[in-house]
Amino acid sequence: MAAAVSNAISTLHRDFYGRGAGRTRTLIGADYVIVFLHDVYTPVERTLIEAGRWDQVGATRRAFQDAMRERFSTAVEEIVGRKVVAFLSQVHEDPAISLEAFMLERTDGDGDDRLTGAVETTTDTEAHVARPALR
Repeated sequence: MAAAVSNAISTLHRDFYGRGAGRTRTLIGADYVIVFLHDVYTPVERTLIEAGRWDQVGATRRAFQDAMRERFSTAVEEIVGRKVVAFLSQVHEDPAISLEAFMLERTDGDGDDRLTGAVETTTDTEAHVARPALR
C-alpha cells in the first residue's frame, strides 16, 4: 500500500511539474499517511535557488501544492480506502525535500496500526520502481 501511495504522489508531481522526485518514501500509520519526496526541484527551480530566489520557489511550490490538494487527497483515499480529512504540505530548500501529510478519518480500529509500513521508491524519467525500505 505504501508503494502505491509513493508511486501515485510521485507520478502526480512528475505529471504536473514535468519532473518527479528522485526518491520517495511513504509512511502509513493508523490515521495518517506521510510522503517524503527527495530531490524534488526542477532545473528552473534549482537555477532560481542558486540565484538566491528561494522565496519565489517556495511560494510557487506552496501554491502548487494547495492547487493539487484535491488530486493528492483523492489518490491517497483511493489507495488506502479512507477519507483524507486534512492535508499538510511543506517544502525545504536544502536538502531538496517535500513532505505531503494526510490525516485520515478515524475508524474504530485506529489504535492498532494495521496500516503501518514504509517503502522507498526510486524514480527515473521513464518509470517508477518501488522496493521495500532498507533498515
